[in-house]
Amino acid sequence: MPDTTKAGYMPTAQTIWQRWLAPAALLVAVVAVALAVWALMSASSGASVKLAGDPKMRVCTAFNTVSQAVTGQTHNDLGPDPVAQAAVAGNARLALLGGGQYLLSRLDSATPSELADPVRSFANDLQDIGIYALAGVPNTDPAQSARLTQADLTRKQIVSLCS
Repeated sequence: MPDTTKAGYMPTAQTIWQRWLAPAALLVAVVAVALAVWALMSASSGASVKLAGDPKMRVCTAFNTVSQAVTGQTHNDLGPDPVAQAAVAGNARLALLGGGQYLLSRLDSATPSELADPVRSFANDLQDIGIYALAGVPNTDPAQSARLTQADLTRKQIVSLCS
């Protein structure tokens, strides 16, 4: 077997780990985007289907879960490594896109409109923010900043409605 090391250099576990981190992060991001697209394409119209349970409790529980996921994934800090930062950004975008779709799937015709309308708006805002972030639009972009501001205002409205 040929010696692939240079001048006696032996790769450490850390360099081996770093070599595989970027492709692994890319794979996770690709899978996340594929799952989000699949979820969007396979989603059925929930307006004519009645879901089990109390509509307000179901939607408010879903909203709280999505809020925790988005907050948790957008505030992760794995350090200054660019690969780690890309992985965090990928997970944040997945939380935005998937969270928006998850909220929309919890709405049905029994959901009170005073709750359904802002939740639908918030879910669409999350998806818009996520897809623009995937397209490379920074949060400092005026349109993206406006989307973030609007989503936060709607989020506060839903928090009030779910209290």
